[in-house]
Amino acid sequence: MIPHVKVRYEDGGRGRVAFVAIDRPEKLNSLSREVMRGVTDLFKGLGADLHLRAVVLTGAGDKAFCGGANIDEMAQIASPEDARAFIEMVHGVCRAIRAAPVPVIARINGFCLGAGLEVAAACDLRIAGETAVFGMPEVQLGLPSVVEAALLPTLIGWGRARRILFTGETFSAETAFAWGLVEEVHPPALLDAAVEDLLDHLMDAEPRALQIQKALMQRWEELPMSQAIQAGVDAFEDAWTTSEPADALAAYLKSRRSRRGS
Repeated sequence: MIPHVKVRYEDGGRGRVAFVAIDRPEKLNSLSREVMRGVTDLFKGLGADLHLRAVVLTGAGDKAFCGGANIDEMAQIASPEDARAFIEMVHGVCRAIRAAPVPVIARINGFCLGAGLEVAAACDLRIAGETAVFGMPEVQLGLPSVVEAALLPTLIGWGRARRILFTGETFSAETAFAWGLVEEVHPPALLDAAVEDLLDHLMDAEPRALQIQKALMQRWEELPMSQAIQAGVDAFEDAWTTSEPADALAAYLKSRRSRRGS
């Protein structure tokens, strides 16, 4: 058992889904060193599960997805070297989430601040409750927003990223949706149903194709356009190293013939 991190699995006809919760609701699920070690180790382990098709990451309770890095521990940082070690742990959490070979859905159910927003940005897809609150308040605490905050300009544009990083102001789920930070917003009572609906769509995809697509899109984030296109050619070739495309195409053609009655 990992302290302050819960995980449960659901196995359906087409694969396994891991539901992960940061379980520190009394501290708004903030990222202490212990929590960060637990989340990082858990996601590294999930990557080795060959039956896994998706991960849902959330925060325990209804007040917070993740309220950020643990303020009490940050206040005890005594040197630049200590600061580097702490922020490297935050980056380690986000890196482990991004390294998961399957899609990771952030189920955002309350405060999503600072390092918590970086964790959400590290996920592949984000679904928020209407009462969720977002923000990057680091500058108000004498600190820059760093590590996976670098993903925000790609998600919401440079101007909006500058606004939230320069001001530290909070903003609503409605604004997060309008800016493209989250893909869906729902009443809290319907949040789980929305997550399940998205999972159903993900399960319609062929598993290896989805993993190749995720890895390719992460490469697109870093490559010049000409190289990104060539990486896609390589990925298409790689898809044919197993029978998955041929089998899926054959099944589709058979289904189409059946629908046409021929």
